[in-house]
Amino acid sequence: MNKGLFALAAVALLSVAGQTQAKQKVCVFDLLGKAGETFKVTEEWAVTAKDWQADIRLIPYQDEAKAQNDFEAGLCDAVYMTSMRARKYNRFAGSIDAIGGVTSNHVAQKAISFALDKRNKRRLLATVEGENYEVAGILQFGLAYVFVRDKNVNTIEKAKGKKFAYLQYDIAQKTIVDSLEMVSVPSEISDFVKKFNTGQVDVIASPAYAYRPLEIEKGIAKSGAMFTFPVVNITGDLIIRPEKFPKNFGVQSREWFVKQVPKSFTMVKRLEAGIPAKYIVQLPKEDEVRYQKILREGRINLTKQGVYDPVMMSVLKRARCTVERTSFECSLGGE
Repeated sequence: MNKGLFALAAVALLSVAGQTQAKQKVCVFDLLGKAGETFKVTEEWAVTAKDWQADIRLIPYQDEAKAQNDFEAGLCDAVYMTSMRARKYNRFAGSIDAIGGVTSNHVAQKAISFALDKRNKRRLLATVEGENYEVAGILQFGLAYVFVRDKNVNTIEKAKGKKFAYLQYDIAQKTIVDSLEMVSVPSEISDFVKKFNTGQVDVIASPAYAYRPLEIEKGIAKSGAMFTFPVVNITGDLIIRPEKFPKNFGVQSREWFVKQVPKSFTMVKRLEAGIPAKYIVQLPKEDEVRYQKILREGRINLTKQGVYDPVMMSVLKRARCTVERTSFECSLGGE
């Protein structure tokens, strides 16, 4: 009898050991692959994850679509990609990059901290087509500003009929671009700046993170500009299959990512400061407010259509009105 109990105990211990030793493969998208700043953050995360009984192997990707495809094919147990693309796996976190939803880096910092708050634990879990997913972290890429090849295209009215490269997996971008009577050109992160630099499109929206790696200066050097009005915020979501990771891994991971938020924004501000001042154009305040109202209406409609998560829309509004208390929208309902 004792021998039988001993054998069962040994099998159980070996089983537990096998679980803790199993490596978790994580597909990580970064424009610069291993050399990118985001990838370096995930390297720090992977080292810390050993304390949570995980054994992470990071796989770098410069092609976001391939990272997603490999994740869906089961080649990776987790994936780090833009939140817009990750919306498929979690609409709450994936809506943090709603059009016009974040108006400054300060607001973005508040929004990420709110989203990762432990009170939102259940909202960061989702089942899609029978598969379980969990958001284990959010990182900032940066505010996406408008770049134009011709700086005279400085109002929405002048932009009508101009070609805009939108990320084809984000229906929200196409909806807004079409509503502004611009020509929407489907693109990927890997080619939207190339289209801009070669004159295939007239307008793009991009964070400073992509400015040097994708050589945006080539497209604006002759007579272009960057307008400081942020049309969208770009973050990245770490999506895991929770059953592939140790118990409570997601909670521990999110707590770690919250602590990285200040460092993430220090990086963003440094990259934004690296864009030459000669290309930067500040829009008149009245134009900014007018555009915010247009984007707000678009956001509300997209939320009604089920594209954006209504709870996240309230989180974003709370973040905006915490920072910008006198904003026109803070006394309005609808979000």
